[in-house]
Amino acid sequence: METQPTRPFFYNILRWFVPVAAIIAFAAWMYIAPEGALGKLDAVGYAVCHRIDERSFHIDDRQLPLCARCTGEFFAAGIALVFQAFVSRKRSRLPSRGIIAVLILFFLAFGIDGSNSYLYLLKQSSQGGLDQIPNLYVPNNILRLFTGSGMGIALAAVLFPVVNQTLWREVDDRPALEWKSFGILVAMVIGVNLLVLTDSPIILYPVAYISALGTLSLLVIVFAILWTMIMREDNTYTDPRQLILPFLAGLTLALLMVLSIDLFRLQLTGTWSGFPGLG
Repeated sequence: METQPTRPFFYNILRWFVPVAAIIAFAAWMYIAPEGALGKLDAVGYAVCHRIDERSFHIDDRQLPLCARCTGEFFAAGIALVFQAFVSRKRSRLPSRGIIAVLILFFLAFGIDGSNSYLYLLKQSSQGGLDQIPNLYVPNNILRLFTGSGMGIALAAVLFPVVNQTLWREVDDRPALEWKSFGILVAMVIGVNLLVLTDSPIILYPVAYISALGTLSLLVIVFAILWTMIMREDNTYTDPRQLILPFLAGLTLALLMVLSIDLFRLQLTGTWSGFPGLG
């Protein structure tokens, strides 16, 4: 009870501070990011992805903002979050055990293909010094895309109900994904994957945007939830309009994280492309 008189004053400060901080963080990120719309997306991918040219899809000679695996992961996560927002709304339970089992398979496929691909990268970069390292198979961008998108679905399938459990005062106590909606979601992602493999710019341009914005969206959501818990406002929201402040805070923190990693990596490597010497 003693803290109640200070809360309105504190929140009034936050209502001004958070938007201003978001604008400053966005302006700083826009300033350091490469020129052009795709250049800004590159700066997002640069913070989370190795961006090795050979392991990425291209629009003509122009590399996408994320590698093939991260493209699949984050565009699938973005699609899955938007899909659940429309279909599941405030459903707050995790999927059934059967769906969880499928998600675990997605995770294992991601881990196995990623590990195999990393070992292959070590062999390629060692100039013959590590040829004795075994590989299950020769990795390729098709497998990276599909295993990455499976991981993206798994991330979103777990994150969405957790977000609902954390934010809302009253929730819908049903699984966020059931078999029908899960099947539709997987079919949608597979369809986009097949379109990506056509290498058509008509497909790759929107996928580039969705994957980069999906990356940023995941970061914003995670930081918004963290902010909500720190402010002890979990399970207090009743209207989506009340989420403006926590999500602005999440955006600010996400942009600051991206900005910090970008500056550190740029200082370390001197290039916005993939890590030098890897390919």
